[in-house]
Amino acid sequence: MWLLGAGASASAGIPTAWDMVWDFKQQLYVSQRRVAIGRVGDLSNPAIRQLLQGHIDASGKLPAVGAADEYAALFETVWPDERDRQTYLDGKLKGAKPSYGHMAMASLMKAGKLKLVWTTNFDPLIADACAKLFDSTGALTTVTLDAPDLAAQSIAAERWPVEVKLHGDFRSRRLKNTTDELRRQDAVLRRALVDASQRFGLVVAGYSGRDASIMKTLTDAVKAGGAFPGGLFWLHQGDGDPMPDVNELLLQAKQRGIDSGLVRIVSFDETMRDLVRLCQGLDTAALDAFSAERRRWTAAPALGGRKDWPVVRLNALEIVQTPGHCRRIDCQIGGTGAVREALAASSAKAIAARTRSGVLAFGPDADLRKALERHGIRGFDLHAIEMRRLRYDSGERGLLREAVSIALARGFGMTVTRRRSGDLLAPVAPEHDAWKELRELVGASMGTVPGDQSLRWREGVAVRLDWADERLWLLLEPRVVFDGITDLNRARATDYARERTVRRYNAPLNALIGYWSARLANGGADLPSFGIGDGVDAVFRFGVETAFSRRVSA
Repeated sequence: MWLLGAGASASAGIPTAWDMVWDFKQQLYVSQRRVAIGRVGDLSNPAIRQLLQGHIDASGKLPAVGAADEYAALFETVWPDERDRQTYLDGKLKGAKPSYGHMAMASLMKAGKLKLVWTTNFDPLIADACAKLFDSTGALTTVTLDAPDLAAQSIAAERWPVEVKLHGDFRSRRLKNTTDELRRQDAVLRRALVDASQRFGLVVAGYSGRDASIMKTLTDAVKAGGAFPGGLFWLHQGDGDPMPDVNELLLQAKQRGIDSGLVRIVSFDETMRDLVRLCQGLDTAALDAFSAERRRWTAAPALGGRKDWPVVRLNALEIVQTPGHCRRIDCQIGGTGAVREALAASSAKAIAARTRSGVLAFGPDADLRKALERHGIRGFDLHAIEMRRLRYDSGERGLLREAVSIALARGFGMTVTRRRSGDLLAPVAPEHDAWKELRELVGASMGTVPGDQSLRWREGVAVRLDWADERLWLLLEPRVVFDGITDLNRARATDYARERTVRRYNAPLNALIGYWSARLANGGADLPSFGIGDGVDAVFRFGVETAFSRRVSA
């Protein structure tokens, strides 16, 4: 059996609980401070998140960041009425369709290889996937809080497949989502989960382990003895550590002889794809058809004739060469923040990130040893950067993102402003002849914002890394970059940037993307981050053409 959380529905376009948390914080800030939502509209901006969190912390009435009850407490505060919560969730789930992972689960159900799914989600994606695969809406038994006894009855009668919604259905009158409601989690469903653990193993996917009621149920199952005969495996996405309660649950399971462990994955969909490949004799015709259908990204008709492609030019440059190795330092130091502080304190011309493998770094060896020597260096060797770890926001990909920005800035005389949504690059000297072509495209390439002489701007470009089509790409977005921006003048800067870019579409935007892509591609030549002989340097090479779409063969 499986236990699915919100992370398993992210690829279907449904926001995760973490996304909704920031949604709630934004709503509280706007309503309580009586400001326009546009002032705090960019939730990917660290400065805006800091502003919102500061407001939450100042109230002294809500849980701290990352607390187990943070999501529930915020939801209850923003939407105290049950009907409002239903309306909110309805809007979030509207238009969502099953992803490959949901369709794969339905295929396993149809083949009798998956019988029982427990979920904390409100969405109907499992039911929708089963309706497609079974060509019927009656094959799946869905149990909600309206009829909790149905869970035990269906399992006892082996009326497979069965889906049990532990937190209710967003269309149900007994929707559970607030602190008080979670505290009264239905004992009947919890008992059914404990009983089922005596018969089946459990795979947990897309679930953080924040709900105390669910975690207590799983712990009770482990303590009961004889639980999870097929094992207990927790799928965890990313490099970060799971919740402490998850580690404790897995530890207790091991102590009781249960085959268990934490399994790090790229995504729910990719894990299900790998699982399907391992299943012998599984009919994948429906899955193959689904995958082929999803490859056509839009419903736009394919063009015909001699000029049928490229259809759309994309703002992505393929990174045809990335570093194969970086330096790995085994030492006693905290997280990435502590590593960065150590590098800054010693004025090291290097970059580093803390991962489970150790401190991964690029730069002169002498600088790295000097910065980290007081933290007890026990190993100083190389670390292979595997392409599979660049598919998601791993420590390696974060390190490469920083390295590629440094390489571009160093190679073309630009500054770097680090942002969560993408690093901002802008010329150090926009008036120099090297930037003449840019000025011909945009007019003035630097200046001050009217009405605020302390707020300076330069024409620049935002860059970030992304994975698509089994390759790593550099995404480019022409931007106006500001110096001296604060919370007080942010709105003025946003308005000015909008004024400068509002007419940049079609031909002008295409020309600007063409300029930046040609310049940064550097004719396909190598771009090193540091240009050093001692240590490990990060050297990149880009394709000389941006990505584009093309006609899909009939």
